[in-house]
Amino acid sequence: MKFDLQPTLTGDLIELRPLQPDDFDALFSAASDPLIWEQHPESDRYQREVFQRFFDGALESKGAFAIIERKSGRIIGSSRYCNLDLTNREVEVGWTFLEREFWGGTYNRELKQLMLDHAFRFVDRVLFVVGEQNFRSQKALAKIGASFLKKVQVPADDGTIKRNVVFVINASSFAKSTA
Repeated sequence: MKFDLQPTLTGDLIELRPLQPDDFDALFSAASDPLIWEQHPESDRYQREVFQRFFDGALESKGAFAIIERKSGRIIGSSRYCNLDLTNREVEVGWTFLEREFWGGTYNRELKQLMLDHAFRFVDRVLFVVGEQNFRSQKALAKIGASFLKKVQVPADDGTIKRNVVFVINASSFAKSTA
């Protein structure tokens, strides 16, 4: 069975569907709050031209989702699968953001649950790469059972080196925590 990087995934609160080129305005509206990005390595992503690069990369990845709040039908954020490694049976989940009104656990938990349930049909572990100073995202990952794996340095689009931390959830521990 082939890993579909852009299935439509539906939960009680949200639906994830493949990101489309005409989603730009709605997704930029969801992303235009500077506080969303304050701890992120690219803290100016709320600016249109910076967000355009993010959006173009999301489309090119062929693994990006629009996160739709089911109640209102509007886009409230995005996430994606990337760096699928079938040899090591792992995939990265990341590039995730939600509008601030959806912070606090419930929406992010359902988002990650949907993505992890799908991923673990094909891989044994899921990685999350987070900015070293993005404590909010690190705390959210700990809440869903992710464990610190290692520190890494990643080249950014502007040529600088960004320090990140990698978290992991293994299929075996995930299955136990959701049983």
